Amino acid sequence: MSTQYLSLATPLGALQVLGSDADVRVITFDLPGPPAGTVDAAPGSPVHQAGEQLRAYFNGQRDVFDLALTPIGTAFQKRVWALLQTIPAGQTRSYGEVAAALGQPGASRAVGLANARNPIAIVVPCHRIIGGQGHLTGYAGGMDRKIWLLRHEGQTIDEHRQRIARPPTISPSA
Repeated sequence: MSTQYLSLATPLGALQVLGSDADVRVITFDLPGPPAGTVDAAPGSPVHQAGEQLRAYFNGQRDVFDLALTPIGTAFQKRVWALLQTIPAGQTRSYGEVAAALGQPGASRAVGLANARNPIAIVVPCHRIIGGQGHLTGYAGGMDRKIWLLRHEGQTIDEHRQRIARPPTISPSA
């Protein structure tokens, strides 16, 4: 089975999708061009479908993806990545919240490492993971892309403080 490749122009630069007739394995901003031995994505293939769904996402017409994914990683990484896919667009979670949801409340750093190694950008939304107190933390695609993605999904960002801007708490009137 050959590896299929698709490059997609986005507001954040070229996004590359790699996979097969059966699945998507990589979505990244990091490739300068098609890897050796790849073929263009076949119409209707999961790689082609990923391109269509990502176009719709960037056009504001989609925020949930329906793709066959096979990310390569450890069992723990795959558990983290599966959990990331349950975070709705427009919401964020901290590393600690993800660790707790996995039943491993002391595993925040391990969650961070798994998040950093996510091979399927945007569809496995590692950009929705933030530090404590709403602080923005690193993103493999770069902080400017993380901020853009979060804003695209409706978050308000305080760039000066590098954090999610939370609306002020309003006390009920007496």
